[in-house]
Amino acid sequence: MVARLIDEDPEGAYAYSKIALRLASRVAAVREAAGFAAYANQKYSEALAEFRAARRMSGGVELWPLMADCERGLGRPEKALDMAGAPDVNKLDKAGQVEMRLVAAGARRDLGQLDAAIVTLQSPELASNSVQPWTARLRYAYADALLAAGREDEAREWFAKAVESDKDGSTDASDRLAEMDGVDFVDALGEEGDAEAEGVSAKVEAEAEADVAEADVAEADDVEADDVEADDVEADEDGKD
Repeated sequence: MVARLIDEDPEGAYAYSKIALRLASRVAAVREAAGFAAYANQKYSEALAEFRAARRMSGGVELWPLMADCERGLGRPEKALDMAGAPDVNKLDKAGQVEMRLVAAGARRDLGQLDAAIVTLQSPELASNSVQPWTARLRYAYADALLAAGREDEAREWFAKAVESDKDGSTDASDRLAEMDGVDFVDALGEEGDAEAEGVSAKVEAEAEADVAEADVAEADDVEADDVEADDVEADEDGKD
């Protein structure tokens, strides 16, 4: 249930994970799911505790990059870098090693070490023409680091490569590329709504002007009627004299 909710309703997933923890806190999968739910809600201290518990129970290393990223979230990039150099990293599969590389590069950026972040991301996986599940995110991170370092031409090239490999839209590489190319996206619905609002406003203004004009005419008629009545009264008085 947590896995199904976590993308569309992170808060709902977190609430459900709390219930699951009360019922089965000694199950590694439950602790791991609770960690993911907390992580999705940026509750990094809680996520780290749950990931550690799941790791102790299962003995696996696959959560190591996420634990390191939690350290980043807690404002401890140096700790994340220490974890990136730990022996456990060698036990990770290829996807896990790429994830660890992304976390380490992020930690370098947290410390203001842009050049080091760029070097950290340079790897055989980045250079490969083969598209893997991690390819789009790796290319995107590299492009973003290049852009932050002021290397715009290279950044554009790698954003374009990220777009090519991002088949499921896991990044906003296409938007970043369009932004660099000076392309502005127009919200057609927004313009239509504005036009409709302007039309309504014009209609209301016209109706208000008509009401004012009608009131002016009515007032003028009343004044004219009063003048005629006054003339009639004056004439009657003259006749009596």
